[in-house]
Amino acid sequence: MGVRNDVILVLVVITALSFDFTNGFHDTGNAMATSIATGALSPRAAVALSGLLNLVGAFLSLAVAATIASGLVNTADVTLTVVAAGLAGGIIWNLITWLFGIPSSSSHALIGGVIGATLAAAGGSAVKWHGLTSKVIIPAALSPVIAALVAATGTWLLYRISRNMTTAARSHGFRIG
Repeated sequence: MGVRNDVILVLVVITALSFDFTNGFHDTGNAMATSIATGALSPRAAVALSGLLNLVGAFLSLAVAATIASGLVNTADVTLTVVAAGLAGGIIWNLITWLFGIPSSSSHALIGGVIGATLAAAGGSAVKWHGLTSKVIIPAALSPVIAALVAATGTWLLYRISRNMTTAARSHGFRIG
């Protein structure tokens, strides 16, 4: 039985690295498109910056794993096989949305994959529905509204601050790369 678990563990690690790879190429375009299109960053600088920050984020941020591990599913029902299936689901979703150009969250793909795999393996009682609603669904619904309000406020403030500047001064910026 130990050899079988070791093989599954190796497959989980390989699948996790594959998910991380799809996460990187899936999100880099979304994260860097504006910087490249506006000329703020050259494509080479943007990709280098994105790669560096994704690498740093992989080492520093455990928030997604912690969220998935606590409060969404009964951790006793999460086996290596469930983790592998959840990662595979996240990879497939990343690839489908990337192929069709649909913007989506790799974190939410991973959460959906783990919840789906847990449902398949242990049933609906293994999912903590209240945690799913409060930690994933409500924040996902509210974040665009909050972001729009913050962006509108920031834009309004910038217009107020710069209203007395000349057009030449207002349109001056700097370019990196």
